[in-house]
Amino acid sequence: MTAPEKIGILGGTFDPPHWAHLRVAAHFATLFQLDRLLLIPSGNPWQKSAFITPPETRYQLTQAAAIALHRLLGEAGMQIPIEVDRIELDRQGPSYTIDTAIALRQRYSSNTCLIWLMGADSLMQIDTWQDWQHLLKEVHLAVARRPEFTLSIDPASELGGFIAEHQTSDAHALELSPCGSIYLDQKLDMYLSSIAIRKQLAAGSINPNTPLAEQIPDEVLDLIKKLGLYSQSR
Repeated sequence: MTAPEKIGILGGTFDPPHWAHLRVAAHFATLFQLDRLLLIPSGNPWQKSAFITPPETRYQLTQAAAIALHRLLGEAGMQIPIEVDRIELDRQGPSYTIDTAIALRQRYSSNTCLIWLMGADSLMQIDTWQDWQHLLKEVHLAVARRPEFTLSIDPASELGGFIAEHQTSDAHALELSPCGSIYLDQKLDMYLSSIAIRKQLAAGSINPNTPLAEQIPDEVLDLIKKLGLYSQSR
């Protein structure tokens, strides 16, 4: 019997996509031995500032990032399909993660292992998301640490109880079912700020401690320069 397909999903505004995004994706792709990766730029991110780069431009940036991610995985000896998915760009209205998760579950088989990749800060804000309690009925969550963020779980709170009920430290446990678990990763420790990168690009300055080439893949940076993006701070 063929094992169910394992698909990793990384969503985000990607304004712009940077190395932290891609290293999170690469880390979990290797850890879970994913069969494919979906990068999903948000269409209308209702919790973000109105002053974001237009969706089609962010789609182009994410396509450039996918090329860099393919190269990064190749260097690790891993070759899997990487798709930039338009599912939220082509859907009208606010981009709710639960809607995307339901649509992906309907697209793939009921036994496909769908793993939504995110940072610890997103997990701790998940109770502000639309229908967040139902998300694990469609996907697993794989959560990466962020060095500047303390993951504080209070089992007495609604969110803390939700995490405590579903969390696992065993990555292989996610392979046993198509959805329903929260994997808290303790290995990856990577953080970059899209806001800080945009400000750096707008100011035309280079941070000597973390130059742009170490923050943004060449493919993305070249496209930013070509399109003249982030020339004014927002």
